[in-house]
Amino acid sequence: MGKLNYLVQRALNMNYKAMLDKINSIHKKTGTGRLAIFRDMKDCAVKYGAGYMDYDLFEMYNLTAQQRDTYLTRGRNNALVAKYNAKDHMADLGDKIKFNTRFAPFLHRDWVPVTGENREDVLAFLSRHDTFMAKPSQGSCGWGIEKLHTSDFPSLDDLYNHLKERAPLLELEEVIVQHPAVAAIYPGSINTVRMVTIRGKSGRVYLVTAMFRIGNGKFVDNFNSGGMVAPMDPETGTVIDRALDKQKNLYENHPATGTPIKGFRFPDWDKARTLVEQAAQVIPEVGYVGWDVCFTPDGPCLVEGNQFPGHDIYQLPVHTPDKIGIMPRFRAIEEQEKKLEKPHA
Repeated sequence: MGKLNYLVQRALNMNYKAMLDKINSIHKKTGTGRLAIFRDMKDCAVKYGAGYMDYDLFEMYNLTAQQRDTYLTRGRNNALVAKYNAKDHMADLGDKIKFNTRFAPFLHRDWVPVTGENREDVLAFLSRHDTFMAKPSQGSCGWGIEKLHTSDFPSLDDLYNHLKERAPLLELEEVIVQHPAVAAIYPGSINTVRMVTIRGKSGRVYLVTAMFRIGNGKFVDNFNSGGMVAPMDPETGTVIDRALDKQKNLYENHPATGTPIKGFRFPDWDKARTLVEQAAQVIPEVGYVGWDVCFTPDGPCLVEGNQFPGHDIYQLPVHTPDKIGIMPRFRAIEEQEKKLEKPHA
């Protein structure tokens, strides 16, 4: 029933003009008839939970049925969220103030909420940090984040009044100093690694995948805000392919610094794995999380956790020359969990 409800909701809320635009684009690229493309899209929606955007993004028109079945689609990702993440607890990750409160031991930086009623706390924070990040407590993709300087305001009182206008949906954070090896790739943003974990019923935490997210011209590294992504080997912390931006440009070296991206190996990777494994135990009711991890001279720290880890950036066509997505990794975890559930003889 869950899959049927998903398909019905998608059909009711679909942007049919955008879908037709995708069909026309695929028709021009492949020469396949538009009706045939539409029918294939419909089949992929039913069989794999892939909407028209997944169909286009993953180039499913170039995949066999066996290959298609290996992709983590939007529908399948939503099913994983529903399976592992209890709705009553998801706000503890989705709200940055709640997240920072619950995961304070993993942040390793100063922060303060702007509630509109804690003026002295905010002023004390501003007196300690002449440059800081102001983040909306809710939102994604780096939208609404500002990097502010106290020197740009006549006084701290004026700055506080400016910040108070966004209360109580605002929090301030100390600027993270990233590891010099990571900063050498691009110093203009904090370049994080998205580490996706599953916490099984057994209590075991599995690292499913890892993606390096890199800024390019802005102070945020989000793929949807001008950044780039490059796949990693989650076992070793090594970047295994080139970086890709949303315009489908590929970079073996960063265009701003010339520093190699492919082949980079993250410092303290074992500590990062331990960090997310421990963080995944804090709220057991939210078992499927995409952690954004920053690497500093003093070790890795959490930037945020995402209760909707996303599904697209982990299996882009240019990064999957074997045309195999990441769904088999989730299936392997489920098989491992079944083995752990069986009583020992």
